[in-house]
Amino acid sequence: MPAISSDQPLYRIDECSDLMADACVCGDQGDLIFLSVWARDTAIQQFIGRLTLGRSDDGLDQFHIINNEGGSLPVFVGSVERLEKRLTRSYRRTLFGSLVNLWLFDRRCIRPDKSSASALALLPRSAVDPTPRLWHLVKDTCPLPLLDHWQSPVLALLHEREMLCSLRMALGPLQGFRLSIDVPALTDALGDLIRQGVLAAHPTQQPAPAALETEAAA
Repeated sequence: MPAISSDQPLYRIDECSDLMADACVCGDQGDLIFLSVWARDTAIQQFIGRLTLGRSDDGLDQFHIINNEGGSLPVFVGSVERLEKRLTRSYRRTLFGSLVNLWLFDRRCIRPDKSSASALALLPRSAVDPTPRLWHLVKDTCPLPLLDHWQSPVLALLHEREMLCSLRMALGPLQGFRLSIDVPALTDALGDLIRQGVLAAHPTQQPAPAALETEAAA
């Protein structure tokens, strides 16, 4: 998991005035992927408890983050069973006492769900090129054997088929990516690329990028 700097802007959570978020990443439907919040220990424990309760007894199955423009961004928790948490105690001598940093995140951020061939990646926005990390994620998640020199055409294929896409809703220093592989469709597509000579067993047999562009143009 990437580190988060302590000098990031803070965002208020409408339903929990004692909590401040410095990072949040959600899926296309607003489903919670990653959240980093700061508060005193009692407020953090109360927040965790309300999430566990869901809709009943003052529980939370969704909350709203107020961005710097004053807009309200809904975040849907869904099943808490899919979430993992990390707690770190920091800033012991603040005016408000000891502060705790809570991370809540979908467990697919740290290990792929190989049964559904799906995974999530969180990377710093400052990352120069996310390609190596995404390729590692694809190879770790995909049940099909993938050779390293296939990286460019396979990643292009996954983007084209929307099996690999960026997560548009992200506040703070992180960017998110969702990998959801349709294994039968990918199997057929890889077979086509092999028959076309786009993918080869050895790097020396594989067409150069310029040659691939020429074939595509033709």
